[in-house]
Amino acid sequence: MQLVVGRIGRPHGVHGEVTVEVRTDDPEARFGPGTSLATDPPQAGPLTIEGARWHKSILLLRFAGVAGREGAEELRGVMLVIDSADVPPTGDPDEFHDHQLIGLAVETVRGDPVGEVVEVRHHGQDLLVIRRGAGEVLVPFVKALVPEVDLAGGRLVVDAPPGLLDPDEAQ
Repeated sequence: MQLVVGRIGRPHGVHGEVTVEVRTDDPEARFGPGTSLATDPPQAGPLTIEGARWHKSILLLRFAGVAGREGAEELRGVMLVIDSADVPPTGDPDEFHDHQLIGLAVETVRGDPVGEVVEVRHHGQDLLVIRRGAGEVLVPFVKALVPEVDLAGGRLVVDAPPGLLDPDEAQ
C-alpha cells in the first residue's frame, strides 16, 4: 500500500524549488536531501531530493534534474508516496499510523456494525472518517470514544454518545 507523504504545490522562485503540502508526521525524515520518493502519477518520478528548507511554515524542496520554474510547474499536483512497509512500527501499543486504521471495520461496544474507517484527518484533534451507508461521520480518535483497536482482527470499537454516529439519536 502506498502512503502519501506530501503533495507538490506551486513553484517557489526561479531555480526549480516547489512548495510541498506535508502529509507526514516526520517531515525531517521523509524529505531529507538524498531521499528518493515515488510519485503518483508514477511517470512523474521517482524524484530525488537535492535540497529541503522551511520558508516560514512552508516546506520547499528542490529535486535532482528539475531546473527552473517551468520544470517545477510540471510537478504541480504530484503526490509524493512511500510504501507502507517502509514505515516502522510506533513502539507504543496505543499509537497507530493512519494506514493501519484505514480499512478497519467499525462496530459499537455492543457489537453493532457502524461502517469502515476511510480516512484519518489531523486538524489539531485526530478524526476518524467513518463511511456509514451513503454518508460519513467523524469520530474523534480518543480513548474515551475509541476504547479498542484490534489490528489483527481488522476492527475498531467505538463507544459513541447519542448523536455522534446518528444525529437523529440526539433528540
